[in-house]
Amino acid sequence: MAKKSKRGSGPRPGSDRAERIAARRARAEETSALLVATRPFAGLACECDLVALRAFVASATAPAPLRSAGNNQVELGTILAGAVPALTRDIDSQTVGFAGLQTDPEPDDIADSLASALIWASDAPVGEIYEPVSEAGSLTDILDPDAQLDITVHEDFGWWFDDNSPMPAELAQVMEQADSAIMPSARVDVNGRGAPWWVDAGERAHLRWVRPEDEDAVMNGLARVHAQGQLTLGEGSRFAGSFRTHGLLVPVFDLDVEMHAEEWVGPCTEFDKVLTEAIAQTAELTAAERRSRDGIRSRQVTLR
Repeated sequence: MAKKSKRGSGPRPGSDRAERIAARRARAEETSALLVATRPFAGLACECDLVALRAFVASATAPAPLRSAGNNQVELGTILAGAVPALTRDIDSQTVGFAGLQTDPEPDDIADSLASALIWASDAPVGEIYEPVSEAGSLTDILDPDAQLDITVHEDFGWWFDDNSPMPAELAQVMEQADSAIMPSARVDVNGRGAPWWVDAGERAHLRWVRPEDEDAVMNGLARVHAQGQLTLGEGSRFAGSFRTHGLLVPVFDLDVEMHAEEWVGPCTEFDKVLTEAIAQTAELTAAERRSRDGIRSRQVTLR
């Protein structure tokens, strides 16, 4: 009698081979999860502004460029009352849904969380409590991938509530504290790459420029520009370093606090040309450029 074939029976549970296969699967799942979390807004033309609104802009809103309209107008907001993912309000007898970018707790999957909030906000009635939408789909299926954001920056969080409705007493103090922490901010209107944001931090101002290119390419570009002595926005500016967030690199400049955001449009436009050309170079870095890169990296921090 012929022996029974063991083909397809798989490794014996508890064997070394079974453990190796399980380890490989676990590493693959971890890698997949890391790729999803690294750059959650990839594929959207407004990626850099979404990163800015989520990472460091305090109070701002923008109409959500949805591919398909629901029953409600939908607005993206930096943070909503209670740091919830989404809510609906009655504004001028129309239901408006809001999807928040800064939430508490932090979602494990940022893109999936925002997709769920957008779908819910597009159809939920006023007063309904947010419930996550299962299998919401990808952000590029929900938002127009070619659309930019028409952002309104607010001086406070008054947009949380209807002007004609009394503010809940339990939120009045929270809102007052939140308003006091807001620093004047503005998107610098540069016809270039990425999203440069100006903020008045009191004793000095800063410019944080979210770049869309690969992190290593931006770092090498900054190194080339630094080695040439051009890592500056001109008089009244100083390169302060960079940070990584949501899979993108953000160069930061300290600025003369006496100069306003509009005064940096020209300098930013010129610097964008210089940096974009440097990023496009593919030659190996020179010794001087490598030293510049090492110096820039030594001051780099990472945010989620």
